[in-house]
Amino acid sequence: MTPPPQAAHSHDHFAAETGRFRRELLAHCYRMVGSAHDAEDLVQETYLRAWRAYGTFEERASLRTWLYKIATNVCLTALKPRSIRVLPSGLGDPYDGPDRPPSPVPPGEVSWIEPLPDIWLTPPADDPAGVAIQRETLRLALVASLQYIPSRQRAILILRDVLAFSAAETAEVLSTTSAAVKSGLQRARARLNELDLEPAELLQPTDERARALLEGYIAAFEHSDVSQLVQVLRADATLEATPFRDWQSGMRMCTYVLDTYVLGTPGDWRMIATTANGQPGAVVYHRDGDGVLQADGVVVLAATAAGISHVIKFHDPALVATFGFPNMLAR
Repeated sequence: MTPPPQAAHSHDHFAAETGRFRRELLAHCYRMVGSAHDAEDLVQETYLRAWRAYGTFEERASLRTWLYKIATNVCLTALKPRSIRVLPSGLGDPYDGPDRPPSPVPPGEVSWIEPLPDIWLTPPADDPAGVAIQRETLRLALVASLQYIPSRQRAILILRDVLAFSAAETAEVLSTTSAAVKSGLQRARARLNELDLEPAELLQPTDERARALLEGYIAAFEHSDVSQLVQVLRADATLEATPFRDWQSGMRMCTYVLDTYVLGTPGDWRMIATTANGQPGAVVYHRDGDGVLQADGVVVLAATAAGISHVIKFHDPALVATFGFPNMLAR
């Protein structure tokens, strides 16, 4: 009779052997489901299942492949009853109708993509190549596009093209054949090519030009100065914010909406630089009627050599704590 895992292996041994894969499994689950919090829960479930089965792990596949098999199937099960997560741009064309404030989507009607704090995943500093690859494969535009690919095809695409698993390893993870993996990968790639992805010219958040653009964007809000926005946005910039259905395309529309409905007066906003999804961003605070700066959400920028091409604001105060910052700041 096979001994229970607790008898065959200590939990310390299990943690030592499997713990080094936790961050990459978190990234994998995030690519699959588009939510940082859901991904964290799915990784917890993955490790719980792995611990229960650890005593029967026979090493016919590598430990890493075995963990990915558990994590991928946990994600596929979780995705079955759920609607896909989207950004406002996934709901329709940019708004160009009568002048009015952006209209929010009623709560519960849409599941939104969530940003992922880089601090959750950053590989060791002595692996710059790993950092760059990870950032490229976690960009918001890519994660949003992945959600439109059927879940099993999405898993195949991520395992093969992002994680560089072989066709045989991918087949092992998904309990299928290499031929089915090849077919699924072709369909997933074709679907991804149909989607309008962010151009592959985004600056790394550590690039001085990206930092300067972020600083300019923050200054524009904190000083309520639309002219500073003009200096940092590209002419073809887009602006979207959850939970609002409307989104804007072109600098003129972006700056008009921000100046008319958002910027307010100097001191209304405070932003602190951060990084999310391998992109420059900021946690956002807004001053309430009592003068207290309250958590408001997170903004993520697509920074290019020609300026900011895309602004995505997540209006969710809880995200500020997720990124490791306080819920309010001193006056």
